[in-house]
Amino acid sequence: MNNQQTIRAGIIGGAGYTGGETIRLLLNHPSVTISFVHSRSNAGKPLYAVHADLLGETEQVFSDAIHHEVDVLFLCLGHGESKKWMEANPLPAHIKVIDLSQDFRLGETAGDREFVYGLPECNREAIRTAQNIANPGCFATAIQLGLLPLAKAGKLKEVHTTGITGSTGAGQSLQSTSHFTWRANNVSTYKVLTHQHLKEIRRTLSTLQSSFAEDINFVPVRGDYPRGIWITSYLDCDLTLDEAVLLYKDYYATHPFTTVSDKQIDLKQVVNTNKVLIQLEKVGNKLVIHSIEDNLIKGASGQAVQNMNLLFGLEETAGLKLKSIVF
Repeated sequence: MNNQQTIRAGIIGGAGYTGGETIRLLLNHPSVTISFVHSRSNAGKPLYAVHADLLGETEQVFSDAIHHEVDVLFLCLGHGESKKWMEANPLPAHIKVIDLSQDFRLGETAGDREFVYGLPECNREAIRTAQNIANPGCFATAIQLGLLPLAKAGKLKEVHTTGITGSTGAGQSLQSTSHFTWRANNVSTYKVLTHQHLKEIRRTLSTLQSSFAEDINFVPVRGDYPRGIWITSYLDCDLTLDEAVLLYKDYYATHPFTTVSDKQIDLKQVVNTNKVLIQLEKVGNKLVIHSIEDNLIKGASGQAVQNMNLLFGLEETAGLKLKSIVF
């Protein structure tokens, strides 16, 4: 695609957190125009009636109609809803689909549409020639980016990992565990060792290290803050710290959003950005990998836009050079 050509984008499910983040990113993308944002419950309302920060940014309104005069469609629907939507709404073959749910991450299809797993740091070349993308999960992205270099080197063994996530990871619908009065000054675990993202993590890692059959022991934690994911993984490893750092820096040398830090990292460095920062430590025979991201951007909408850039032959970083909050 000519880089001067404008991509026409549609968004299905534009009222939720990932829908709102996708709108924000695309409004400021130099090569995109938003053709429509679909939401049955908000049809006719301006986007800023739901996403208050868009006041003064756009006068566009939510639509209850689905237009086929688009080049790419972002599905920002709940898990299980994207597959139903695709079955109920046949699309012309020319429309590329980027699904942000978990419905197509394990090789599922929608009719004759096959989905490529949209983790650019592993599948960039396959993404460039794809028609449909299954955007990775937020935890899955941060965990995998912490482990990919080891898998490619055949160094993966049993993994123990803990991840803490902000309340936006639970979605916009109010739940008892996302209510401010419960979440504030509180920490809790959930889906211990059974989180749904484990399946896509194992699927990806096995493509790089086919012999990997050990457990990935994952403990997810609800954090007392709105956004961001902190992952700490560790495993037995015979590499020295210097060898491990070199392995990681070599792997990510051509990937613009993943950086290996020589210094201690902190979550505010990545919040509101499409970055992943990785820091390594060696304690005895254990390699400790810290990997952090914004769950709504690199963990969802930002990665979806990154995938769109690759699909249409744009600069991978287009529209994604964002500023972290820092303080």
